[in-house]
Amino acid sequence: MCGILAVLCAENSQAKRVRVLELSRRLKHRGPDWSGLHQHGDCYLAHQRLAIVDPASGDQPLFNEDKSLIVTVNGEIYNHEELRKQLPNHKFRTGSDCDVIAHLYEEHGENFVDMLDGIFSFVLLDTRDNTFIVARDAIGVTSLYIGWGLDGSVWISSEMKGLNDDCEHFECFPPGHLYSSKDRAFRRWYNPPWFSETIPSAPYDPLALRHAFEKAVIKRLMTDVPFGVLLSGGLDSSLVASITSRYLATTKAAEQWGSKLHSFCVGLEGSPDLKAAKEVADYLGTVHHEFTFTVQDGIDAIEDVIYHVETYDVTTIRASTPMFLMSRKIKSLGVKWVISGEGSDEIFGGYLYFHKAPNKEEFHRETCRKIKALYQYDCLRANKSTFAWGLEARVPFLDKEFINVAMNIDPENKMIKRDEGRMEKYILRRAFDDEEHPYLPKHILYRQKEQFSDGVGYSWIDGLKEHAAKHVTDKMIFNAANIFPHNTPTTKEAYYYRMIFERFFPQNSARLTVPGGASVACSTAKAVEWDAAWSNNLDPSGRAALGVHLSAYDNQNNLANKPVEFEKIIPMEAPSLGVAIQS
Repeated sequence: MCGILAVLCAENSQAKRVRVLELSRRLKHRGPDWSGLHQHGDCYLAHQRLAIVDPASGDQPLFNEDKSLIVTVNGEIYNHEELRKQLPNHKFRTGSDCDVIAHLYEEHGENFVDMLDGIFSFVLLDTRDNTFIVARDAIGVTSLYIGWGLDGSVWISSEMKGLNDDCEHFECFPPGHLYSSKDRAFRRWYNPPWFSETIPSAPYDPLALRHAFEKAVIKRLMTDVPFGVLLSGGLDSSLVASITSRYLATTKAAEQWGSKLHSFCVGLEGSPDLKAAKEVADYLGTVHHEFTFTVQDGIDAIEDVIYHVETYDVTTIRASTPMFLMSRKIKSLGVKWVISGEGSDEIFGGYLYFHKAPNKEEFHRETCRKIKALYQYDCLRANKSTFAWGLEARVPFLDKEFINVAMNIDPENKMIKRDEGRMEKYILRRAFDDEEHPYLPKHILYRQKEQFSDGVGYSWIDGLKEHAAKHVTDKMIFNAANIFPHNTPTTKEAYYYRMIFERFFPQNSARLTVPGGASVACSTAKAVEWDAAWSNNLDPSGRAALGVHLSAYDNQNNLANKPVEFEKIIPMEAPSLGVAIQS
């Protein structure tokens, strides 16, 4: 993937071209391999390339045969070979997976976007009538912003820093949407059944779920450059690593780079993730790389993290910092992209607060809300904290086809029922519980959820709070509502991050791009209503899920909030499918 910047309907001048080049350089960290700029009249399409597929000839912007269509795109189109076969009368200039976009538009007009299986943000300029379209992938795995200048210009950028100084107003480009200059409006192209939050009723089929996820992982092994897998030792990343390791030898990637998988983990010395990841890596036989950092290392990086990730959301910054530090180490080893486990908790209700879901209807609606908001949280983190160092992250749990399968299951099957031995994400765990050809050791397959910012070491969050307390006074918090009337910070840690963010991005439009509202253990504000006790314990850490997390914050001692002893309910003898999946 890459970084894109487009300025449309602006003035046609050398000064504007120079300004576009200057702003495009702010995105160079996203694409250090090549820079491109194409100008057509008063429209400018710029590109910073991270070369992964067809590094030799896939430079952008891209064109159709007569160059009447111009595209700048940040993305990976996993079904590009199949799409090329559907375009027999077209001549492609490159082997890039994104080269199909202009040709599909030529054949199908604006309605081709749903044909793309992948992650993408693109701007397509049609010079025949000087119109343009902009589109973003279904869930918002790629980052994208849109802005408007006082001169009537329209700006598109992969990151806020590419347009915030030149636009009168800007905002996040909504995922699953297309913007057309003909209509001067957005329309949603992604319309899956779950989006309406209607309660599904399909029965749970473990093998169908397993097949769908394996397919999602395998299709993402499309590459002409070295890659690896992020491995925290939790369920999601471990499954991704296991499937990748199992099927890598059968892919084209193995022909170029060998069938030995490299895995990467980060944490404080002695953290839960480091221990679990090493165990999984040994089990799978990966070449494992373990990176440690100190609390001070993380604190020293906070300003850089906020600049790159472009948020003041507390949980996003907590989790982005270790990922930011790890990404730099990974890139230094010559790796250009990694496969990661984001999205599973939203789809399956994996966050610990889901233990308190009152019924299957609320459980399902909360998963829908969480998926819709991913572009503001985990997708934002996974995309920007890695791309800060020119490293791409691919996320198979957010595959369109897999989401359709998983979100069509009757949510009664996803409900957490302690008395029946069903922990969070039980149906995903059971789908990969294969006695004959095991994917993972049992205790890893049934390991309790750890949020990334917790799993790297509990003292990381504690250290952040202590640091913020030294720099934010009680008086500052007392007047916070007057200084920051929108999304007023309620803790010293939140105030500290907000001060840094406002220094980099002082515009009102910038602060409006960040979500707010009450949250406990990463819940939406609506889910806080599930437990009255949570309103007094609002913190995004999983340890705020009192009565659920094994290391919950010890601020309530009554029996009702004692952590559940999961070793007594984890189904170590859970029903095995006992079936080997053939590729």
